[in-house]
Amino acid sequence: MKKKCLLLALASISSLSMMSAFATNNISAASSAPSVPAPFTVQDLVKLNKLGSPALSHDGTKLVYSVKKQGSDGSVQSNLYLQNLSAEGAGEKSVHQVIQLTSSQSTEHNVAFAKDDKAIYFIANRTGSNQLYRLSLAGGEAMPVSDLPLDVEGFKLAPDGMQVLLSMRVVPECDTLICSKEKFDVEKTRKSTGQVYDQLMVRHWDTWFDHARSHLFIAKLNDVTITDAIDITKGLDTETPPKPFSGLEEATFTSDSQYVVYSSKAPSHTQAWTTNYDLWKVSVKGGESVNLTEKNKAWDSHPVFSSNGRYLAYLAMKQPGFEADRNRIMLRDTVTGQEKEVAPLWDRSPQSLQFGVDDKTLYVTAQDLGQVSLFEVNTQFGDVRAIYNEGYNGIVGITADKMVFTHKSLVQPSDLFSINLDGQNVQQLTQVNQKKLAKIQFGEFEQFNFKGWNNETVYGYWIKPVNYKKGDSYPIAFLVHGGPQGSFGNNFSSRWNAQLWAGAGYGVVMIDFHGSTGYGQAFTDSISQDWGGKPLEDLQKGLNAVVKQQPWLDKNRACALGGSYGGYMMNWIEGNWPDGFKCLVNHAGLFDMRSMYYVTEERWFPEYEFGGTYNDNKALYEKFNPVNYLDNWKTPMLVIHGEKDFRVPYDQGLAAFGFLQRKGILSELLIYPDENHWILNPNNLEQWYANVLGWLNRWTKK
Repeated sequence: MKKKCLLLALASISSLSMMSAFATNNISAASSAPSVPAPFTVQDLVKLNKLGSPALSHDGTKLVYSVKKQGSDGSVQSNLYLQNLSAEGAGEKSVHQVIQLTSSQSTEHNVAFAKDDKAIYFIANRTGSNQLYRLSLAGGEAMPVSDLPLDVEGFKLAPDGMQVLLSMRVVPECDTLICSKEKFDVEKTRKSTGQVYDQLMVRHWDTWFDHARSHLFIAKLNDVTITDAIDITKGLDTETPPKPFSGLEEATFTSDSQYVVYSSKAPSHTQAWTTNYDLWKVSVKGGESVNLTEKNKAWDSHPVFSSNGRYLAYLAMKQPGFEADRNRIMLRDTVTGQEKEVAPLWDRSPQSLQFGVDDKTLYVTAQDLGQVSLFEVNTQFGDVRAIYNEGYNGIVGITADKMVFTHKSLVQPSDLFSINLDGQNVQQLTQVNQKKLAKIQFGEFEQFNFKGWNNETVYGYWIKPVNYKKGDSYPIAFLVHGGPQGSFGNNFSSRWNAQLWAGAGYGVVMIDFHGSTGYGQAFTDSISQDWGGKPLEDLQKGLNAVVKQQPWLDKNRACALGGSYGGYMMNWIEGNWPDGFKCLVNHAGLFDMRSMYYVTEERWFPEYEFGGTYNDNKALYEKFNPVNYLDNWKTPMLVIHGEKDFRVPYDQGLAAFGFLQRKGILSELLIYPDENHWILNPNNLEQWYANVLGWLNRWTKK
């Protein structure tokens, strides 16, 4: 199904929506659009407003969200906005009016409605630390709820409205928050810099372990400012919620507000090579935690209770040590103790789940054929029905008949939408970048497929360059995703944004090779222990297929680019497809699988992907080790790496560049001392694209 730059699939949505007045800031509706939009650039990308922290009121009539904006001086500010979704007693103009709730130099996030929907809670740094605030929707200033000695990392309100679950980072052996604060302060003034460790992990993602842990706390909500809280995970020597990317979606109250269920690993020395996260139940008064999923030695996560308390739903993998196994939906009857897998024949891996108001239906998101779609799952019979399946979507809230969700696509940054639960009446609720997008032209895109490895169907996307003219030919930016269990789908990325190459005059090709997610678990599993086999064949066949399907793509002027596993593939292509491209861009790519195994932090990853430790299975590590094919290297390569990358340490990039230079292959190195596995600093991102596009231009000119 063909997509145009204005996203034909959502054309009817815009006509059904929108806000008549979008406050007084830079996100107000544009009165007129420029007659000639310009190609999308990285400068446009970093200046886009960013939607965040959406929350739907319990009665479904109000929506609050944050919008982060970059000022002309480069400063960043985030404020909260309220939108009334109720049409009762009001015209269309009033329905979509948006009110700005905050105007502070601090950044507000993690929004939640009070039980009566008359106020919201959020986290902000207004006094030098992140604390919890309450804002009445009747008017007035936000008032601090907490005045704790430590930063509040996240929070969740109890169903009874009288308690709050807080996440804070503490020193495990301390009995009080003050003790942790004092130890942190002493550490900051310590003159020596050495750290002593007696077990893994010593570092994770981009941070050296400082012997602190994130713990869960319970505090009462009343008219008194919170100055202390009960550590309900006291003494726990693992992270909860898990780091570095999880939040309080990994913790939930029971419906009676008397217990908390959370996901965490059991304390042990095996943290670096196990994925055995369990669900634990603990009283809001503290005490011993009970392991609810001890029998499952794989990953258990995302617990959620039905409002009547009868059922606990959660996600569970079955394969120990495998982080890309299929998430199964599990349902436990809290009265009988019986448990079952819901929809066991559904071959997709849910990423989130939420009960509907009937306590019998689950609403989930899952990758599906290049999208992240919205689904309804019947817990009794296991029936699965797609509600919306265009672009990348995330559930914000559910009412009796509607769902509010975030939506983005290859031609649209994130905005909020609503849809009837029967899949009808899609309405766009926000346009946080309407004025900015009116000045931008995106490239037309389409999903395609071809016969890849073993004659199996493989999917991908192509994007036409902006200002495409029929009859002309265009160079190719061939993007290879990381993971490797990942996908370059119908998504709008803040980092690897495919439209930036289209804006620079390139035809973009992205292929979801064997191992990609969203095409069934067998397809995802097929890459394990075959990193350089099926994926390479898919990439080769995919490039041949797409240039036949789209003759405007010039295969003789193609450059390949990838990060992480995609960077590994650049190194693999150098040795195993040396005549495939005019140039390569290798970001954070694995160069030597032997040294990589010994220095990466999440040891479970290579151990599953290569069938054990390096000593256990040397032959397989070496079979797919790029360093063993150096004699074939000849393609010019740009190597990029961040020094704070502990997933693929930067010596992998230095080694690749060192060899290229020593052999006399044209090459460049772009190194970032302050970046991790990703490029997050907007200024660095601009430099990244300038160098990458400059490198491609150098090799693809006629």
